[in-house]
Amino acid sequence: MRKVSVGQVGDGASLAGDRVVAAGSAARVLVAATVRALRGDDCADLGHATPLSRFTGAPEPVRRAAAARAAGRLALAPEQVAEVDAERVATWIVDQYPSHRWPGVLVGSPHGAAAHLAVALGVPWLPAGFEMTVHWTRGAVDRPRAALDHGAALAGRLLAGNGAVHVRQVHCPASRGASAGATVALAVRWRALPGAYARFLAENLAPGAPVLLLHDARTWPVLDEGRGHSFQLGSPVSGLDPVDFHPDAPALRQVLRAAGGDGACWEAPDVSCPAAYAENGVEPGFEHSARYWTGRHGHPLHRVLVPQPDALSAATADLYRRWLRRAGKTGDRLVVECGRLLDPWQVIRAGMVPYWCENATRRRVEGVEWWLAGSEPFSSVDVLPEPPGVRSPALAGLPQWLAVAGFGLRRRALDRGVARGYPVASVPTRRATEVLRNQPYDLPVPPALRMADALAALRDAGAHQGLLVS
Repeated sequence: MRKVSVGQVGDGASLAGDRVVAAGSAARVLVAATVRALRGDDCADLGHATPLSRFTGAPEPVRRAAAARAAGRLALAPEQVAEVDAERVATWIVDQYPSHRWPGVLVGSPHGAAAHLAVALGVPWLPAGFEMTVHWTRGAVDRPRAALDHGAALAGRLLAGNGAVHVRQVHCPASRGASAGATVALAVRWRALPGAYARFLAENLAPGAPVLLLHDARTWPVLDEGRGHSFQLGSPVSGLDPVDFHPDAPALRQVLRAAGGDGACWEAPDVSCPAAYAENGVEPGFEHSARYWTGRHGHPLHRVLVPQPDALSAATADLYRRWLRRAGKTGDRLVVECGRLLDPWQVIRAGMVPYWCENATRRRVEGVEWWLAGSEPFSSVDVLPEPPGVRSPALAGLPQWLAVAGFGLRRRALDRGVARGYPVASVPTRRATEVLRNQPYDLPVPPALRMADALAALRDAGAHQGLLVS
């Protein structure tokens, strides 16, 4: 039995990891996709049709109410927060990977390209944190100060039993819509390498195997009073800027109307850190702890600082193209994935080049357009735009997604099933699997990429993509 330190919740009283980690959150989906791809499986079992699919054409108030109810059903109850054990969550994550002498490991910020990179290398990917949502009984999308008060109390309960984490609360109606008034979103980030991670690495890394740490370097204004809980109003994931969350901003008024609120009660809490790492960043203590552990155990640690998601997506796509061509494949068929719509195994099986868009905002779609404009043309381009389920002035329209598909020389495909309910539908991860299964096979799978080759390719891309590889 695992020894439980003073102040922590024991296994018998704590919630299981799959109950704690938010369904559909980036880290959860990416771990699941990576695990499946490493064992030669696709993502056909990930996600299911939600009740929201019945409300795509319903009036906005009806659809918003359905979204809020669905979010509340999946969230933890406030009294359950004290039962969360972050160490047990880490154990749940590593237990999904089989015991094996892995030639390396990727850790850090959630990013779809990290899953593709891990699969090409034949190594696991481990997140540096996880997201959880908690029910907010009398919540409102347009009352951020009330959200802060409620979230601070919840964070206090969580921190009482988990001293080695930092809790970043994110109130963002632009990316979460009506659910931001029904639940509180908490990004829980480890401030040190969890014991479960250290044990997994010690037992499963091959001698001298490298560790690659990916760090999302985007910043955002936050309120942090040094008590282990910080508050972030808005998010870079929204596709908006911090100024757009000012009460006089036209973008905020549009966002709040779409989410069922208004700006009359919008009172933004003060900011103490104007440029802190945003919710997907890595805690400095986590990196220091990982560096100390790898140094003691003879594993080199390399860090990749990612200024924007597009940089890692483009570098990984370029890396895949070279890797496929060295294996005798064309490397001329591209799939543009988005959000949860990805399937690393089907991409490998079809011999395709993956480019991952974090979400359907104009900025992320412009990123793939700029990369395509400067790349050698692809014979085919398949596009899988994930509907965000919300309306926002920052979203890309279907014409912009069609323009991405238009870069294909012979095949230009935008998935009609996804486009039908865009942008308010809810589409499971398995939709990507269904689409990619129709691609022709291109077997055998190339030999696993070596970490040294991957690092060299990322450094090459860093010169013009902005990646910093150390």
